[in-house]
Amino acid sequence: MSTSATPSLQMAWQTDTTLVTPESVIYDASNDVFYVSCIAGMPPGAHDGDGYIAKVGPSGEILANPWVTGLDAPKGMAIYDGKLYVTDIDKLVTIDLNSGEVLSKTLILGAQFLNDADVDSDGTLYMTDTETATLFMAKGDEITEVFKNDELGRLNGVFIDGDRKLFTSGKVFTLEGEDLQMVADSIGGGDGVEKYKDGYFVSNWSGEIYHLASDWTKTKVLDTKDAGINAADIDIIESKNLLVVPTFFENRITAYTIK
Repeated sequence: MSTSATPSLQMAWQTDTTLVTPESVIYDASNDVFYVSCIAGMPPGAHDGDGYIAKVGPSGEILANPWVTGLDAPKGMAIYDGKLYVTDIDKLVTIDLNSGEVLSKTLILGAQFLNDADVDSDGTLYMTDTETATLFMAKGDEITEVFKNDELGRLNGVFIDGDRKLFTSGKVFTLEGEDLQMVADSIGGGDGVEKYKDGYFVSNWSGEIYHLASDWTKTKVLDTKDAGINAADIDIIESKNLLVVPTFFENRITAYTIK
C-alpha cells in the first residue's frame, strides 16, 4: 500500500453553462488562461463545422466563447512554442496562441477518431486514436504511427512523463521503451490522465476521478455520475493545486482544489 496520503478534491469555481459540450481543457501559464475544446453538436465524430475553442480566465470567467471557430469536433490539446495543437477527428489543427489564427489543418492518414494529445520536452506531439487504438507521433512535418494495439481497448488519454508514457482506456497503461504494462484496471471509460506530485489523476468520462499513487494504488476521489455530470479530459495546474474538469453535457468546466 502507498504510504502517502490520498489527496481530496474541494470545489474551487465553475464557469457558467455557455460552453457547448466541453471535452478538454488546458492551462496556458504564459497568459494565465484556460483553453477549452468544445465539440458543440453531436455526435462527437461528425464533420459538422460547429466545433470551437473557448478561452476562460483563471477564476472561471468566460473571456471568449468562441475564441477559435471552424472546427469539427475538437478534443485533445497540447501547447508548445507559442502554438496550441488540437486533435479534430482526423486532423491536427495548429493555432497561434497570441492571435488565435488557425495556422494549419493537417490530415492524419489512418486516423478515424483522434482524441487526446500531449507533447514532450523537445516538441514531439503524441495523439491517441480511440477508434483504431493507435498512437500517432508528429515531429515537425513528419507524422508516424508509434503503435496500434487493439488489446488496449478504446485508447483515449495520453500523458508524457519524461521517458514514461501513460494511456487510458478502461485501464491505465504505461509505456517505457518497449515495455508496455497495465498499472490500473476498472477505470471504466478512462479519459484524461495528468501528473500531480509523485502520482497521477485519471478521469472516467461518466463522472469519476481516480488518484493513482506512486505504487499504483487506485483511489476514487470524485464521483458525479449520479448527478449526471461527466468528467472528460482533465488538466492539472500543480502550482495552483488545481484540477480542472470539462463536464461535457453539463456545458461548463469545474475546478477543484487538490487538498
